[in-house]
Amino acid sequence: MTPSPSAAAPANRASTLRGRRLFVAGHRGMVGSALVRLLRARGEGELLLRDRAQLDLRDAAAVDRFFAAERPEVVIVAAARVGGIEANRTCPVEFLEDNLAIALNVIRSAFRHDTARLLFLGSSCIYPREAPQPIPEEALLTGPLEPTNEAYALAKIAGLKLCQYYRRQYGRLFHSVMPTNLYGPGDYYHPERAHVIPALLRRFHEAREAGRPRVVLWGTGTPRREFLHVDDLAAACLHLLELPDPPDWINVGTGTDLTIRELAELIREVTGYAGEMVFDTTRPDGTPRKLLDVSRLRATGWAPRIPLREGLTATYQDFLAARAARTLRE
Repeated sequence: MTPSPSAAAPANRASTLRGRRLFVAGHRGMVGSALVRLLRARGEGELLLRDRAQLDLRDAAAVDRFFAAERPEVVIVAAARVGGIEANRTCPVEFLEDNLAIALNVIRSAFRHDTARLLFLGSSCIYPREAPQPIPEEALLTGPLEPTNEAYALAKIAGLKLCQYYRRQYGRLFHSVMPTNLYGPGDYYHPERAHVIPALLRRFHEAREAGRPRVVLWGTGTPRREFLHVDDLAAACLHLLELPDPPDWINVGTGTDLTIRELAELIREVTGYAGEMVFDTTRPDGTPRKLLDVSRLRATGWAPRIPLREGLTATYQDFLAARAARTLRE
């Protein structure tokens, strides 16, 4: 089961969301569903929700009709085409085209139809491959991107900059968050194209079930990564939406990291797999290290609450439940 989202509104501050018409774009995804859980737990806003069958965010005309009809006052853009290294490496056209279209269509329609506030969700992959560690917000556009997810990163940079420019040119309060690597309930568990945590959870679980003596993992195991539970990200997003003058973009993470080998050891323990781990060093590692500087967010009074082991244990239980119910996203 997932760690319970905090239902408490920010201390000593009246909610700016209560009673507002609020559109969560991508509410069926991992991030969007976490936002909806928390908004409902807090009783915040009148939620406007549309799945892909009802509203394809890549369709500019359809998005504009939706905004004209519903007039959302607050928008959270959590929709995206996402995937791990292999998916990004093999389908860069789709990652760039789809994510550019989503960002442009939603942000532009929000402006045209007088949305007062918009929060765009980006990714820590927007920063250069060789950025200083931990990565400050100012590192953006100071060096080349990591090639294995360049297409996705370019689309997210474009969305961030579009929000910044609408705010600068027209005074509309559009701003962005750049979360670190996320995990939690509702993740995508494709055996080859998932992100590292869902991929490892599935791989170790299936190896334990099948009695396999070893699990082969990609890369060297030496890259360092930071991981944030998606319910913590949702809490950070609502916190930022309560701030009267947030930064144009801000990092969201834990401020701590570990190696992929250490992560794999932890997931092996959580899933109860007793076999051997073998690293296939012919596979790409990606960025050597990606740790965010979260001092700017901490200065606003927010910090994550869910420790990694607790979050992984809860996520594994959600994986098992979804698998049993045949609702696993893959």
